[in-house]
Amino acid sequence: MELFDAGVKGRGLRASREFSTGEVLLAEPGYAAVVYSSLASQVCHSCFRRQANLHRCAQCRFAHYCNRTCQTAGWDDHRQECAAIRKLGAAPNEDVRLAGRLLWRRNRDQGLASDSQLLAVDQLQDHLRDLPEDQLGALQADVQTFLRFWSCGSKQHPADFIGHVFGLIKSNGLTLPDQRGLQTVGLGLFPNLSLVNHDCWPNCTATLNHGKMELRALGRIRQGEELTISYVDALNLSADRQKQLKQRFHFDCSCDRCSRQVGDDLMAAAAEAEPSAEAVKEVSAFSEETLKKVEEARGDGDHSQVLKLCQECLDKQQDVLADTHLYKLQVLSVLAEVLTFHRKFPEAAGYARKMVEGYTKLYHPNDAQLGLGLMRSGVTHWHAGQVEVGHKMICEAYRIMMATHGPNHSITRDLEVLPAALRSVLQGRPVLTRLRSPPLQSIRSQTELELKALEEQDVVLDLKNLPVTSSSSSSSSTKDFLRQQ
Repeated sequence: MELFDAGVKGRGLRASREFSTGEVLLAEPGYAAVVYSSLASQVCHSCFRRQANLHRCAQCRFAHYCNRTCQTAGWDDHRQECAAIRKLGAAPNEDVRLAGRLLWRRNRDQGLASDSQLLAVDQLQDHLRDLPEDQLGALQADVQTFLRFWSCGSKQHPADFIGHVFGLIKSNGLTLPDQRGLQTVGLGLFPNLSLVNHDCWPNCTATLNHGKMELRALGRIRQGEELTISYVDALNLSADRQKQLKQRFHFDCSCDRCSRQVGDDLMAAAAEAEPSAEAVKEVSAFSEETLKKVEEARGDGDHSQVLKLCQECLDKQQDVLADTHLYKLQVLSVLAEVLTFHRKFPEAAGYARKMVEGYTKLYHPNDAQLGLGLMRSGVTHWHAGQVEVGHKMICEAYRIMMATHGPNHSITRDLEVLPAALRSVLQGRPVLTRLRSPPLQSIRSQTELELKALEEQDVVLDLKNLPVTSSSSSSSSTKDFLRQQ
């Protein structure tokens, strides 16, 4: 892997040799990373695993850790942060804390890039000139908070340089998923990964695995080929993806899929019954408005209202919108999730199957979001007693997750036990011992755990990105990491 001039895209990375599907091109520990303030007591501040009964730092009473091992491993990053939190009286937001960790790390390294870094963190782009007035105002407010947070004993920096640090965090920060890919739990900086440019049909994916961000090949990559990841969810019309990329990352996407509007016809397709253009327009508007109401009901934890709204919307969409239409896929996704949460598995399985069929036509065949969708749908079918269908979906999910997450990721290791167990069920052999094994139990409950998050006030899923369950992935997705050189 080597740094090169990517023309109008600026710097980029390209393959220095050939890579095969699933091969790791880069495994980079975070230069600096923090847990979201809203999850500070639920996620380890060292390994970023989400779990119960964490141990709290006795000094600042803000940071939490799995155990003494994690606390010791994270002490270099937390030592000065701990003193600053005590001085300020409360922990500031994650951007301010990340800026602090970045500068404390920079001071320890004397501003030099390590042997494994392709460039110093200071050299990342900040895009301050591209920010609108409201975002600049918020950034300046963070700078003022940071100046109060920054310890008196620490090396002082000019306000302009601190503004640059906040700009590069905004442009290059990666969201960090939990170990299951159910939710994003933090924010980090990975300088080498920040050099990987965007493509709406990328050849790589980024996944957090055991504390390192791994860049994996989604297919065969030839020597000299540029390495790319997707900064946004592929399940958006090309115009919407371009708008998101311009607003968030300040560039115009000219990839092949955007230029030729590949997939737009399916994502906006009418049903085979050939309804009138007026009917499609009317139902699309109704769907958009209903999904906004669904988002509000989900935020309130009102599952009965969510079901009512979605079923009414699906009835309207019938014979008007195709099964690959974005609005229909969003409704199918919500229905499958909520019905699974209420243990109505046969009904949920029908919606999940339609959703997966749509995803298969729209996502890259090795996209982590397709893999996660297949996994959840497969487990739902198994609960519904449709073991053969569930087995097929889970086998396909396992194939995808081996490419995107590798054999040692917790999701892949959980998936590994399922195909053999389900084959035994199909063949009529007793598998009670294996069916009660911890990996299987964790997979069986994954969808329920995800939906339980709907009831938490600090977790509200964005309906514009329903297929991306985490913030992802797990994966990560990769749901998938929003950053920009």
